[in-house]
Amino acid sequence: MYRKFGKRAFDIVASLIGLLLLSPLLIIIALWVKLSSKGPVFFTQKRVGRDFKEFNLYKFRSMVVGADSQGPGVTSSDDNRITKVGRFIRKTKIDELPQLLNVLKGDMSLVGPRPELKKFVDAYTEEYKKVLSVKPGITDNAAIEFRNEEEIMSQYQDKERAYIDIILPQKIKLYYDYIDNISFLNDMKLLLHTLKAL
Repeated sequence: MYRKFGKRAFDIVASLIGLLLLSPLLIIIALWVKLSSKGPVFFTQKRVGRDFKEFNLYKFRSMVVGADSQGPGVTSSDDNRITKVGRFIRKTKIDELPQLLNVLKGDMSLVGPRPELKKFVDAYTEEYKKVLSVKPGITDNAAIEFRNEEEIMSQYQDKERAYIDIILPQKIKLYYDYIDNISFLNDMKLLLHTLKAL
């Protein structure tokens, strides 16, 4: 029952409350991003959602304009495309807050597997049939486990290859574990664990 109806209702209520409560912070971060470097406040990027349907993911811009065409599709802590403000908002995960709009729109859920770029999904099409049977989310057990992913990625020379061959298979296992145990209680635990991890 929760998986079919309650999860969406919870997402709508929680994202609305979150956007209202965080609106002062969102305005401050938006101004900080805008004044600190050239470019738009928000960064939008196509990600693959439920049933392999693509959608526009929203983030506060944390990298230089055109960064997505200047390097790999994954980032590391030593990535020179990241702006000074970007380093702070990425480390604190504040750059992800605009995804509350994705949740409100219905593209995403508060809790669920993190949405990926199409090229990464294409590397594991069969495995992603199960992963994308649910909406992607802002957080889940894989997001908590790999909260320091950028530091992990900094040790690899070919970052995209390492992400595909080493990191993503581990994430997929954690996504499966989440999907097999979806419940309101589990979602609440993951949200609390996320706040604690931050």
